[in-house]
Amino acid sequence: MQKSFISDTKLSTSHDNIRSNEILTLSLGFNLDGLIREIFSQKNWERAYDKHDNGFRLTVLLEVRIGGKAVDKIKFVRKAVLFWTRNPKLSFRVWISIIKDEIPFYPLTIEEAKSLLFDVNKTIELDSNKLGMGENQIQIFIKVNWGKHLYTEPTEVQAETKSVTVNKL
Repeated sequence: MQKSFISDTKLSTSHDNIRSNEILTLSLGFNLDGLIREIFSQKNWERAYDKHDNGFRLTVLLEVRIGGKAVDKIKFVRKAVLFWTRNPKLSFRVWISIIKDEIPFYPLTIEEAKSLLFDVNKTIELDSNKLGMGENQIQIFIKVNWGKHLYTEPTEVQAETKSVTVNKL
């Protein structure tokens, strides 16, 4: 049985060295792959829409860890909304909009919809005062979940990024 999973986790920093009272910018990237990406198809959208299952919500919880200790938690949501369309550019009667960072997107292809919903690139600002003096190992724990729908069961997937090193001067 195929499962859903988090892949291609990437974590990078804006600085290798940082002083007190500065902001450290972290860049996080990851993808949701496997079963969820495969079953998130136009055929399933249409079946779900006909059964009044016209929304899909991903909840993402990020835990920023320094030296294994959690120093910050970030939660955000991505949504997909199914709707009846008469857009002449689309050959389907049911289509999707993706709400990402409170902004609606109207993809023109199924692949673009999957990318908007399942590919995450997030910028995280971290106060350097949360870092200890000297070398700090920063890592992010990722948890993503979604509920039951016509085409999927409730699922939670987890992953961790590799550590990045930042020196506080």
